[in-house]
Amino acid sequence: MASASAKGEGAQLTVLYITGWCRSGSTILGNVLNEVPGFFHVGELSFLWKNAYGNGSNTLCGCGQQLLECGIWDTVLTSDVPAGQTPRAHAEEVVRRQQSAVRTRHTLRVLDEAGDSQALHAHADFLARTYRTIARATGSRVLVDSGKFPSEAALLPRVEGIRPLYLHLVRDPRAVTHSWTKTKQYVVPMSAARSTAYWLGFNAASEEVTRRFPAQSLFLRYEDFIAAPDRAVDTVLDLVGVPRAQNPVKGRTVVLGKNHTVTGNPDRFRSGPTLLRGEDDAWKGELASGSKALTVALAWPLMAKYGYFSGARRAPTGGAAPDAAGAETRP
Repeated sequence: MASASAKGEGAQLTVLYITGWCRSGSTILGNVLNEVPGFFHVGELSFLWKNAYGNGSNTLCGCGQQLLECGIWDTVLTSDVPAGQTPRAHAEEVVRRQQSAVRTRHTLRVLDEAGDSQALHAHADFLARTYRTIARATGSRVLVDSGKFPSEAALLPRVEGIRPLYLHLVRDPRAVTHSWTKTKQYVVPMSAARSTAYWLGFNAASEEVTRRFPAQSLFLRYEDFIAAPDRAVDTVLDLVGVPRAQNPVKGRTVVLGKNHTVTGNPDRFRSGPTLLRGEDDAWKGELASGSKALTVALAWPLMAKYGYFSGARRAPTGGAAPDAAGAETRP
């Protein structure tokens, strides 16, 4: 995280938006990037206005304080409130606009019609002010938003004053299904069918965004990140235009400081020296065979496209997800 004295006011603000589906490693990747000088991982920003007032899954900042008590998020929540309106009422208005205009089902409409929509204009202007407020409060020049809403990613080119970049992060849907079977702090379990349906929808929508902006996009599999975390982070830094010398990962180890993530995996509360494991495949022995079969039956077209039947590692690739022409066949 950048110090509050760092520059961020005059330089162009970059927003690196992580898109894809939940349980794909965005929290740990974002927190690793949080250690790059000038970077600030906001977590899943879109949930701030819902969570802060007790209407979401949790009310804690990654620093351990309540969102309303954290100096950064208190500033964000109170700095853009219209005269005569309370911060809580303003937050409720933001959530209503999110629900009506920037849900994942709206991704294509946002890409094609954002210039004609008053609601989307209003939300883009709101995001511009919000991102600038965060940059001022943290002294950052690169904000990492792990929101994973393709529709919000699609709106970023309409957000004035930022340079949007996209990181499409995917994980084997069988591992994602397995992760959703576990009960974690403030996380409710989800069935294999529901998890996989979301995995398909969010990743397909993410492809629509990165296909429109290939020069600003990077495709990364979680499995390839943990196989070679230093190289994966190097590739992300290349996309942003930051020297690789600023990579905080040394081999498999990174020292994580305090973060201020809005929400994310409960592991976000951990700090200190952290070993990034080379494999994260407990699902192979723990996920029920029926859940495995159902996940593959639903997700195999994208699994093949993303290389999940070959078992081979892939380097992160610039641009959109791999072309379907080079996809594997289902076994």
